[in-house]
Amino acid sequence: MFSSRDAFENDFCPVRDELLGEMYRANPHGLSLLVESVSSDVRAMLALFCYRRSHLHALAVAIAASCTERELVHFGGRVGSTLYALSREPAARSASSSSNGGRKPITLSTKPLSTFKPIDDEIDDDDFAEAVTA
Repeated sequence: MFSSRDAFENDFCPVRDELLGEMYRANPHGLSLLVESVSSDVRAMLALFCYRRSHLHALAVAIAASCTERELVHFGGRVGSTLYALSREPAARSASSSSNGGRKPITLSTKPLSTFKPIDDEIDDDDFAEAVTA
């Protein structure tokens, strides 16, 4: 079993970037098909890899749902055990299958971020005269 420090330092994505992207964009049914296409060991490592990245948390929970507790604990220790428990909670399944894929909507400000006083670029004749004579 790896320690948490070893797992973090040697962290790499166990699947191709293209496959990870496909999983991220997939609907729940498509995701289950993509997850089934990789071996159980790779699935457990991928679930842990995604769990360490906040923007992939929902994907990690969905992938972990297809793993055994033994596999997740073997590759992730306590983190794997926690991820296993999260993947078995009913709220986790419904959140990961929501219409936005479990992601929060992005909102943009409609107001200006800040206002600035206009810069006075004009040089007074008195200031110019003082600068020249000095």
